[in-house]
Amino acid sequence: MEEPGKTTLTGEPPQQHDWWSLIPILAGLFWLGAGGGSYGWLLFGFVPGSLILASGVSLLLWPGDPKITFYMSLGSVIGLFAWVPEILFGGWLGPIALLVSIATFLASGRIALKYAPRADGAPLPPATLPVFAKVALDETLIGFFVAMAKIPSGDRASIMCDEAHRLQDTLQAGGWIDDPASFHQAPPPPEDARLQAASFAGHAFQWLRFSSGFVPNAKLPGAMLWASHQRNRDCHARVFRHGAPGKPWLLCIHGYRMGLSVMDVPLFSPGLLHHKLGLNLVMPVLPLHGPRRIGVMSGDLYLDGDLLDLLHAETQALWDLRRTIAWIRAQEPDARIGVLGYSLGGYNTALLAGYEPGLEFAVAGIPVCDLASMLWGLVPPPHRNYFMSQGLDLAHYVNMLKVVSPLVRPPLLPPERLHIFAGSADRVVPPEEPLKLSRHWKRPVVWYPGGHLTFRGERSVERCIESAISGAGWNSAR
Repeated sequence: MEEPGKTTLTGEPPQQHDWWSLIPILAGLFWLGAGGGSYGWLLFGFVPGSLILASGVSLLLWPGDPKITFYMSLGSVIGLFAWVPEILFGGWLGPIALLVSIATFLASGRIALKYAPRADGAPLPPATLPVFAKVALDETLIGFFVAMAKIPSGDRASIMCDEAHRLQDTLQAGGWIDDPASFHQAPPPPEDARLQAASFAGHAFQWLRFSSGFVPNAKLPGAMLWASHQRNRDCHARVFRHGAPGKPWLLCIHGYRMGLSVMDVPLFSPGLLHHKLGLNLVMPVLPLHGPRRIGVMSGDLYLDGDLLDLLHAETQALWDLRRTIAWIRAQEPDARIGVLGYSLGGYNTALLAGYEPGLEFAVAGIPVCDLASMLWGLVPPPHRNYFMSQGLDLAHYVNMLKVVSPLVRPPLLPPERLHIFAGSADRVVPPEEPLKLSRHWKRPVVWYPGGHLTFRGERSVERCIESAISGAGWNSAR
């Protein structure tokens, strides 16, 4: 519902030129030229100025390309930090650089919303400055993700296409595309689990570690390479556990490029969920993330565009999450277990709901549900055209990922135990994604008027999680 007195951005007739581009064009020119040729000014102003100016000119000439606002917002955020040292080289020009960066940041959010496709069933977000700022934060995050992605190129792109065709043939021959359940196995509880005392930001917990035991199917291309990732062979999880037995367990699944205590612990609010509500929390680390990373950054190779990496990563993620649940049940056979996941964690929550019996509820927050379609839209056109020339199009991509799709198998929980929340202005996981899960689960989406990174503190989100907990009868856990 719209709030009284607020307007929403509706579909506007297309224009040959977008005159909102003048804001980033002027801001970019300021960043590049205001220092009067000072090398010190250019040292800090070149990157934000170049990104802002290039995106502004691109918007003027080719309005509508989503990547334009990715880099516009990314440049403006860099400017929000770079203006401080610019005071040393430009004096009073530094604060002006801050102001033009803020103006560009807000403009990027407004422009992104203007060109965002509308999803039937999702409310239109309010056209307000706070919403523009939230959208711009999302645009910055996508810009960072796209800039850091290692999309297969050159010879590697050719090899990936060949392996993708082999992968599809193998999955089809095994009957796994038509029957994904036969592709997965229920893991046994770990026998080598060990716990170590740890803490972060004043929150004491136990660090759980055990062997994953996941072995990719040897028939699949890339299986040997995946199995060779040494750091990914162990599962890690943070455990917040009460001394009294019988407390419910909440499995908390983090998002993409997270898996670090500095991100995961605040995200899942142990002060509220563990201490106030009396729940035991388990925060598993997804494959290739945190201490399991094999690249420079947490999450490298998970969503970088290689089909084989994504398939193996999601297959192992499902295995590891179920093995973590098996560990809980080995401690407490009658344990009450619910699942809460955000973003990529929402994807894995939805996937888990179709395979793990005995869960008491599942909350999929800001969930991506169709990874193939989302990633395909971010692939650069030259790569996409090449893949298609090699017979690898979106339909093939979707078909191969059916074995790890949360939209293929029906959930094992009754509808009243399934919950979804999402942002009407989310640019990382646009509204059509949670709506796909809504149709599959036959459950409504709880909407909040914000972006991907700003769901915390939204009352509708809090009510959604509270509804899941109370619906499972966990209120007595306190």
